[in-house]
Amino acid sequence: MKEKDTKCVMIIDENLPLGIITNTAAILGVTLGKQAPELVGQDADDASGQSHLGIITIPVPILKGNKEVIRELREKLYTSDYEDVIVADFSDVAQSCNVYSEYLNKTSNTLEEEHTYFGIAICGNKKKVNKLTGSMPLLR
Repeated sequence: MKEKDTKCVMIIDENLPLGIITNTAAILGVTLGKQAPELVGQDADDASGQSHLGIITIPVPILKGNKEVIRELREKLYTSDYEDVIVADFSDVAQSCNVYSEYLNKTSNTLEEEHTYFGIAICGNKKKVNKLTGSMPLLR
C-alpha cells in the first residue's frame, strides 16, 4: 500500500461506555498493524538518545457510528467491490471472552447476524474508504 493512496479509519459505536470505546480502538489498531505492517514507520530516536518504536505513518481518524451503521458498513465491505480493502471488526462476542481460544470457540458457534459490532476498522484505497465514510463525523 502506498501512503498517499491509502486511508485508514475506525468507526466506533458512540453509545458504548468510554472504556469499551478505547478498548475497541486499541484492539482494532493492533489488528491493522498486523494486516498492514508497511504502514508502520521506522523507530525514532529523540534528542536524548532514547528510542521510540515506529508508529503508523498516516492518520487514523476515529469516526462516530452506532451498531446499525457499523453493521451496514461491514455488509458493504464484504462485497466484491471492496475485496481489496482491509476490514477488522470487534464485537460483543470477542469482548466477552477472556482468552483467545474461548473467542475462537464462541465465534465458531455464533452466527454472524448475532454479533453486535462495537467497531470496525477499514484500510485501503483512499477513494473507496472516502466513498463509505467521507461524510461521517469524528468521534469526540
